[in-house]
Amino acid sequence: MNFFIGKLVGGAFGLLTGGPFGLLIGAFAGHLFDQSFGRFLLGNDAAADINASVLNPNNGQQSVQQVFFRTTFRVMGKLAKVDGRVSESEIAAATYIMDQMGLSGRQRQQAIAYFSEGKQTDFELGPDLAALKRAISQRASLAQMFLEIQLSVAYADGELSVAERKLFSQLCVQLGINAFQFEWIHGRVKAAVSGQRSRGQKSEQQQLANAYAVLGVEPSVSDAELKKTYRKLMSQHHPDKLLAKGLPEAMMKLAKEKTQEIQTAYDFVKKHRGR
Repeated sequence: MNFFIGKLVGGAFGLLTGGPFGLLIGAFAGHLFDQSFGRFLLGNDAAADINASVLNPNNGQQSVQQVFFRTTFRVMGKLAKVDGRVSESEIAAATYIMDQMGLSGRQRQQAIAYFSEGKQTDFELGPDLAALKRAISQRASLAQMFLEIQLSVAYADGELSVAERKLFSQLCVQLGINAFQFEWIHGRVKAAVSGQRSRGQKSEQQQLANAYAVLGVEPSVSDAELKKTYRKLMSQHHPDKLLAKGLPEAMMKLAKEKTQEIQTAYDFVKKHRGR
């Protein structure tokens, strides 16, 4: 099976920021990483390998990748079904991600199976989320990216429903993400989605509001606080710093894309303020 997490994260980010074309660009960047680690994922006995990797912390990167894969698609399925009906747009969003991951044959069947399991009314996500939390322990950036991927699919049909918000609350509790952190991540993803859907149609004031949202600050923020937040965001997404924390190379490429997004938003705000 082709290693997938780079294409998964890169593709999801591309879908948010550039539509299908952006998804292709993001997925290609992730592919550069995936090529190097394909041998680690889903061996002859996929289920046994995944369960063993969770129980054996020495499996390191293998454990993270496998648990991330399984939990990603099960949660996607749960989110798609939680408000009663799986919409065509939600299926299309999940299919886009599978396509850009290069899943075919048994690999794609496994992803679809996980998605279908998540759709079951009586399916409990608790064990998967607990395993994911163990796998990404001390890797807060992975938890953030996991939420960004799920939000990108949840927004496929326009807005978050009450049921979807409730499920995201569960995800955050299980992964140790507080309400403030979630709303900050959510606001930035929502701004990216809004910017993509109305690209070329927004007034300058709307673009400015979107830029503030991308930075996660209010328009009333002081120049000093704006610069402080900007520098913090750039530091959090600095490729070398993330690499030192052990994140995959594909996520370094994602970090570069994020820094470009942050820089563009900051430059737009500075221009408006005459700085």
